[in-house]
Amino acid sequence: MLRLYQRYFCVASALFVPLLTLMGPGWLNISGVGPDWAVLWLLPWALVDGSLSAVIAGLFLGLILDGISVSDISQVPALMVLGFWWGYIGRYGSADERSFLNLAILAWLGSALNGVSLLIQIHLGLNQPSLEVLMSWGLYTLFAQSIVTALLAPLVCLFLLKWWKRRSYF
Repeated sequence: MLRLYQRYFCVASALFVPLLTLMGPGWLNISGVGPDWAVLWLLPWALVDGSLSAVIAGLFLGLILDGISVSDISQVPALMVLGFWWGYIGRYGSADERSFLNLAILAWLGSALNGVSLLIQIHLGLNQPSLEVLMSWGLYTLFAQSIVTALLAPLVCLFLLKWWKRRSYF
């Protein structure tokens, strides 16, 4: 019984995250704000493979996503915390027993935590926008991305869970 990180196709599926981040379908957006694809990939990974693997996956996924952005804010801290948290949750139950609502709530909270982390980094950065400007567009982006991510989570996460289980024999 091999872990997910020992299966190359499971690791290779992470390469779709930056691709979908750059070229995500427009019909999945709310006013130009798309889902948090990193959260949608990391959630099933953490539930299946555990905390340590998910923290490492969050680190590398965050580094890849930070590499394609031009800003000085990072998704790495939030993705590592989410990987640890979801891996801890995944220890207490089978990944198949996750209901639509559980996956949607976990993805919604994860996307919100990732967005709050980015907003805090923007506010504490060198080019500090005023708090009113940050809250006006920042909160809208945070809520829109969280909602789209939560709506897609049951479909995407269950697909990945079933696909990895069928291909990994774990």
